Amino acid sequence: MTAMANPDIARIMRHSVQHARDNTYELVDEVLKVPASNYTDPGRFKLEVDRIFHRLPLMLAPSCELPNPGDFKTMDVAGVPVLLTRGQDGKVRSFINSCTHRGTNVATAPTGNARRFTCPYHGWTFGQNGELLAIASAADFGEVDKSCLSLKALPVAERAGLIFGSVDPDLKLDIDDFLCGYDALLEAFNFKDWHLFSSRVLRGPNWKIAYDGYLDFYHLPVLHKDTLNASGQLGNRAHYHAWGPHQRLVAPDRAARELGSKPEEQWTDDLVLNGVWTIFPCISIASFNGGGRGVMISQLLPGETVGESWTRQIYLMEKKPSAEQEAAAHEQFAFLEVVVRDEDYDTGLRQQRALDHGTLDHVLFGRNEGGAQAFHKWTDRIIAASDDELSSLFPARAEAVA
Repeated sequence: MTAMANPDIARIMRHSVQHARDNTYELVDEVLKVPASNYTDPGRFKLEVDRIFHRLPLMLAPSCELPNPGDFKTMDVAGVPVLLTRGQDGKVRSFINSCTHRGTNVATAPTGNARRFTCPYHGWTFGQNGELLAIASAADFGEVDKSCLSLKALPVAERAGLIFGSVDPDLKLDIDDFLCGYDALLEAFNFKDWHLFSSRVLRGPNWKIAYDGYLDFYHLPVLHKDTLNASGQLGNRAHYHAWGPHQRLVAPDRAARELGSKPEEQWTDDLVLNGVWTIFPCISIASFNGGGRGVMISQLLPGETVGESWTRQIYLMEKKPSAEQEAAAHEQFAFLEVVVRDEDYDTGLRQQRALDHGTLDHVLFGRNEGGAQAFHKWTDRIIAASDDELSSLFPARAEAVA
């Protein structure tokens, strides 16, 4: 099945191509002012961590990062240690990575494969499904009910070849409700069968300063004039289509160049699925073709302070590359590191320092920056919502809203 078989994707691409043919462009109604303190105030930052990252489902990993039974991954999610595992039954499970004896991480390697996890402090051993299997020197330790000392389980689900989970064991918001049907579009990539090529971590500014850049084509011809736009073909316009807080950015000029002159039956997946796909609050998926069709998933998470974030760049390829393709893919991934680290994040860190000094009362998002406007409005809306109100914010299955 091709991507165009999905009616939402077909509608988006027809919309973008028609605008390109007509030389028209959609703008939002007005310029948005966002308080500069939203990027610098520690109190605001704590609210965002507590009410967004600790309350919502998050995209934690691509499924192909844990392809085999026994595969595991450890990560820090906004201060919470998380252990993801794939059991012998093929299911992914998620736990707080904390021994129920004294709290030490039971798994310390970033990734690996294990049938059980033995705490490095006192040797308590846990199974892939979190149950406590053995207590070291059990007779000496004393009588306890092992069934009550399993690892703390966390909500988790696989959708569209991606693993979604929460750091809240008592998650109030259903993961499918949160996705608003957006995962049905992401299914067109068929990520579950893709190949994990490489990954790395980059330090950045406040998580929203970093994320603003992923929602913005406006800067491409300027900031990236010698890198991404060395050919001079990138425009600064984007159409934004939303499913709840999740968005897809499509460049109308690229639609005109690559699709406008072709009949729909010749629109291939690599062209139809290009652009940037975002998953609220912190995921960007961008398509590239270096050594074969691939995507870079950028996973932004807040750091320990308001002015710091960490981005994990995950490069997936549709197929495992040949030896010749592998060199080109490494070159592509290295190039993207330079673009993000030395251009986007270096600029963002300078922006952070300026805002920290109180240079502005507010920052502006223009009528042509509808994606970032929507992101900041959703951020405010979710922070303001009580636990009981949270689920009502998300439409059961949203259709794309341009």
